[in-house]
Amino acid sequence: MKKVLTAVAIALLAILSYAAGRRHTARVATTSIGARRVVYWVDPMHPNYKSDRPGIAPDCGMALEPVYAENLGNALSSASAGQVPPGTVVINGAKQELLGIQLATVQSSGSPRAVRVLGRVVPEDTRVYRVNSGMEGFIRETYNDSVGVRVKKDQKLATYYGPDVLAVESGFLAATERVPGANGKDGNRTVLFPGAVSKQGVSSIQGYSDRLRHMGMSDVQINEMAEAGRIPESIDVVSPVDGFILARNVTPGQHFDRYTEFYRIADLSRVWIEADVFDSQLRGIQRGAIARITLLNQTKTLSARVSDVLPQVDPANRALKLRLEADNPGLDLRLDMVVDVELPAPASAGLTVPVNAVIDSGGEQRVFVESSDGVFEARAVQTGWQSGDRVEVVHGLAEGERVVASGTFLVDSESRLKSVAHGQPEQLPHEKAPSRPNTDRGTDASAGKIKDTACGMMVDPVKARAEGNALTRDGVTYYFCSDRCKKKFDAQPEHYSALNASGQRP
Repeated sequence: MKKVLTAVAIALLAILSYAAGRRHTARVATTSIGARRVVYWVDPMHPNYKSDRPGIAPDCGMALEPVYAENLGNALSSASAGQVPPGTVVINGAKQELLGIQLATVQSSGSPRAVRVLGRVVPEDTRVYRVNSGMEGFIRETYNDSVGVRVKKDQKLATYYGPDVLAVESGFLAATERVPGANGKDGNRTVLFPGAVSKQGVSSIQGYSDRLRHMGMSDVQINEMAEAGRIPESIDVVSPVDGFILARNVTPGQHFDRYTEFYRIADLSRVWIEADVFDSQLRGIQRGAIARITLLNQTKTLSARVSDVLPQVDPANRALKLRLEADNPGLDLRLDMVVDVELPAPASAGLTVPVNAVIDSGGEQRVFVESSDGVFEARAVQTGWQSGDRVEVVHGLAEGERVVASGTFLVDSESRLKSVAHGQPEQLPHEKAPSRPNTDRGTDASAGKIKDTACGMMVDPVKARAEGNALTRDGVTYYFCSDRCKKKFDAQPEHYSALNASGQRP
């Protein structure tokens, strides 16, 4: 009897020791594997299945895998990413700081603003002069008449000769001889100021003078001919204004026809500035407004007045032309010079975000709004005026929402990649196209996986083929996560094909 009790006691002690050891092992395994805390175990082929202890997956017979505490944040982020709409980006706080992503709040503001655009200096068309010929002839000489040269009024640029002018010059001298004082010899009078000469004499002299002007002779040379009383050897081509030569079409010895343009000269003491603006920028800008002009790479500023909005629209960017008038006494503004134009425009109250928060692809404008902690969704918006580093959002946002303001292009690139992955599934190469019951098996374009027809999980076809978990039926190859799912399908292929075709989960 004593031996029996001793044996029973030893057996009980062994059982208790085994139970205590197993409990301790389970606790250690649950809380720490190599100093890494395990939160729970999951089915590697069915992540939604969780267990508080290690074991075998009930569906496909695979060993459960542990999920560690340090990886739980990433696992949660991945799970969240799979539940959000395509194009939505999930970035946790640590990654936001690493990528330099910063957020800004949608605010309501309506302070006075300034519209800044680039402008180009052009000549005022009423101050551009064309020097033409009034008869046929040839050029004798030219004098310092290169394009871009600054000239003075009545400065001689060239001389020419034309046979048609001789008769008119002779008639002019004869008329001045018949009119006392018209040639300046009596009373020092000139043809331009005939004074008390008879009306008939004035009419005759005026007619000859107009004909000489039409042929290209200047008033200065007409007066000189009247005072000298002799015909000049050639006609002088002089500048009609102080300005710059824009075009030169003559050379010494050149023969020219009537109405040939010799020179084009611009008076730049007053110029126009043309700037490209859009409808949204024109809001609040009125005719007569004074703009500030800043020369690029310089600190000097000038002022200009808004005169008009031209009717033309640039076919490339659909922008309007805004014209400004500017006095240019010091000739600081040169033709075709690019300047910075700052236009005052009172801003109406509206919601604003940083300029860098808006992505303009040409066809649409969008921002990335923080829908929840670390989750950013793309949203189409319509923008209005822009002032400094902020832009008005007319539609698409609400006050108080937070948007990505720095690192926007990184978030946009990730969003586009996710949209493509969800919207354009790829078919594996060298695989026969599946028949209708299998067209909805589904593929994971980012991972190159195919859905297990038996259980609905995504399977790596290469791994499944290597493990012998592939089956060909009616010319179509099916892949499975385990031998158990393969046998289930093989036992009832019509059943699983019908379920798959109807969109139901097997």
